[in-house]
Amino acid sequence: MAGNSDTKQRGRSSGSNSSNSAFSFGGGSAGVLAGAALAGAAIGIAANVGRKLFVQFSTGATGDWCDALKAEHQLTRTIFDKIEATDDSQGMMRGHLLTKLKYALTKHANEEENVIYPALREANMAHDADALNGEHGYVKTYLYELETIANTSPEWLARVRDFRTMIQEHMRMEEEEVFPAFQKALTETQNARLTSMMNKEGFKMA
Repeated sequence: MAGNSDTKQRGRSSGSNSSNSAFSFGGGSAGVLAGAALAGAAIGIAANVGRKLFVQFSTGATGDWCDALKAEHQLTRTIFDKIEATDDSQGMMRGHLLTKLKYALTKHANEEENVIYPALREANMAHDADALNGEHGYVKTYLYELETIANTSPEWLARVRDFRTMIQEHMRMEEEEVFPAFQKALTETQNARLTSMMNKEGFKMA
């Protein structure tokens, strides 16, 4: 009787372990599948984080917030160069480059609108902040138009050139006038904190 009781107890114990060990790699097919799913999810998360770090490092690790924004400006100019080197037969390439331009400008705008421009307002530079922020509205309008105009038409490239003229003046004002004046008024601690805040904002968009 004791032997039968022990056998039944072991059977119950074995069944209990099987049902409560869904993530055990050695507990049958259910455990293997669950473990594989977890491993796949972990790889996906790691890849996404790695991509974010790479994208953010490409601009955010160039120095302080001002240097990083200048680097992003240069990236924008490079994309414009590539777009202007295309012809009307390269619609697919133009579409690809427009997607890259839109992403770069959207990330850049979020950093400025959510961190830099509010800081400018706090530093009694609200007039400059509002002017620059208003110009971001035109950036979005140009991007919208370029997505609605046929990118194989001469009109599309002409609109790209108008866009570039507008945005280069916007970048010049930031790089040569507004940002240097603002940075001079910052302490080392304030500058470092602003850099950290902006990099966090950029990481969200990476």
